[in-house]
Order: sequence, then structure tokens, then C-alpha cells
Amino acid sequence: MRTDRLVAVLLLLQRREQVTAAEVARELEVSERTARRDLDALSMAGVPVYSVQGRGGGWRLVGGARTDLSGLTAPEARALFLVAGQATAATPAVKAALRKLVHALPEPFRGQAEAAASSLVTDPRRWGSSRSEPRPPRFLDALQDAVIRGVQVRLGYVDREGAGTERTVHPLGVVAKGSSWYLVSHTEAGRRVFRIDRVTSADPTGDPVHRPEDFDLAESWREIADEIDRRRTPLKVHAVCAPAGMYLLGMMLGGRLQVGGSTPDGRIEVVIGGDHAYALAGELAGLVEWLEVTGPPEVLDHLASIGHALVERYG
Repeated sequence: MRTDRLVAVLLLLQRREQVTAAEVARELEVSERTARRDLDALSMAGVPVYSVQGRGGGWRLVGGARTDLSGLTAPEARALFLVAGQATAATPAVKAALRKLVHALPEPFRGQAEAAASSLVTDPRRWGSSRSEPRPPRFLDALQDAVIRGVQVRLGYVDREGAGTERTVHPLGVVAKGSSWYLVSHTEAGRRVFRIDRVTSADPTGDPVHRPEDFDLAESWREIADEIDRRRTPLKVHAVCAPAGMYLLGMMLGGRLQVGGSTPDGRIEVVIGGDHAYALAGELAGLVEWLEVTGPPEVLDHLASIGHALVERYG
């Protein structure tokens, strides 16, 4: 821990012209006394660091001295190469950067980092499926670059009905949802989300992005995803399920299942989302051994109709 902390202090000094012991303490979540000891330890170890006394003082590196240390611990180096190894979805640019980085690692880390890169294979296909995962969309890198540089983009786009449009957007972030990629943007009409595989052109304008001060990509995406789920599953079925059927119900319905409390007879209240009454009834008919649907009426009517049809055919 002490060695990792000293490297962190050194990297902090390299990033900033001057730091105080209080700033180091806050950054590393240690006491000021520990921060001062670490700064003194760097000086005693031969690192060209010195203190500036008096008002506005602090610690500096002599002449802006730098080091080749990457600051990575052995576990951090292994983790980095594991998530961007040969069999992952990392882009060619990421993999090329890692190949360069491995030469900058301390010698003891290199072998384990290279081994980590080839230690994991990810196969996203389901059993019984031969469909390969789609490649990253064409304009993904360009849009990520626009987000990072904070520049507006003239975006060509085709919606789900096939209508083509062109507009200037303020890219705020990129989100991967399953095998699909989305661009979260601010537009003249407010916040909008674009599927990147439907983007037909992406031309940076050079104008700066207007980014809301309180914008948080993760929180924004949660709000967007919740709204999409509500629109995709406007119909809510209320039911009670025997405990023995809950595993199968969860496996079939995934995120469309909301679990409530228990009833006096020991069954569990559930709410199931969907977009079509007959389709939902068809899904749930096979669970009649465990599941009792209590509403809405149109789903009950479809269940009764499906039951009569089954009796007529197989009774």
C-alpha cells in the first residue's frame, strides 16, 4: 500500500505544478501527517521534490521532472489487459495502445499483463444460435471522439420508419446497451437518443458542445432506459404466483417482471409488463399451474379463449 501511495503522490506532482500536503491528503484519503511523511519519503528516495515555505507554498518537482513509471500496480495492469484482451470487443485502437503500453510497464508486470490479454474468451452467442454478434457501427469512433473533444456534429440519421434526416447535435455521451450502441445528445428539441447503427454521416462542426453543468451520463441513461421500458411495455398484468413457479417466471420475463409482497396463502404478488394483451396471455398460459392472473380483464378474456382452444384441440 505504501509503495502504491508514493507512486500516486508522484503522479499527482507530475499533473500539477504544485501541491500541498492537505491536497495530497484529500486526493489519497489519508491524514495530512501521512501525506507529509510520503512527500518526505519521496525526497529521501532521491526523487527531485522540494517544499516551498510560506504563504502559497507547497511541494514541487525540480524543473518539472518526470518519471517513466506508469503508476499501475500488478493487479491493475492485469485487469487492464484482461478487459481489453484479444477476444474482447475492444477497438483496434485500444488494443494498439495496450501493445505500446506493455513496453512501458515495469519488467515484472509485463509477462502477467500479456498473459491476461490471452486468458479470456467471450462468446456472446446463446446456445443453439449460430448468429455472430454485429460489428461496432461505422460511426462509433467518430462520435466517441466528438464527445471527448466536446464538439458539435452534423448528424445524418435514418429513423425506424426509414425516413432520413440531418441535424446538428451536441454529443454528450455514448452508451452500449446489449449489442446496440446509442448516442445521447442535446438538440434544439431537447435531449435525444440516436441508435448509432442508423447514423449515415457524422461531420464535426468545430463548434463547442453546450453541456449542462449538472449532466451525468449514467443518471441520464437510467432515465432514458426507464422511459423506453415504459413505452415498450405499457400494459401491466397483475397476478399471484406460487413460490415454486417464481424461478421459471423470472427466467421467461426478465426485466418485465416486478415482484411484490406475499399474500396470506403464501403466494407472491407480481406485475408483468407487455405491449399486447393476447401476446401476454399466450406467454402466461403455460404457467397456469403456478400463476393466477387477476387483471386486466382483456388478458383474462384471452386466457379463457386460449384455454377453450386448447381443450377443443387436445381434450
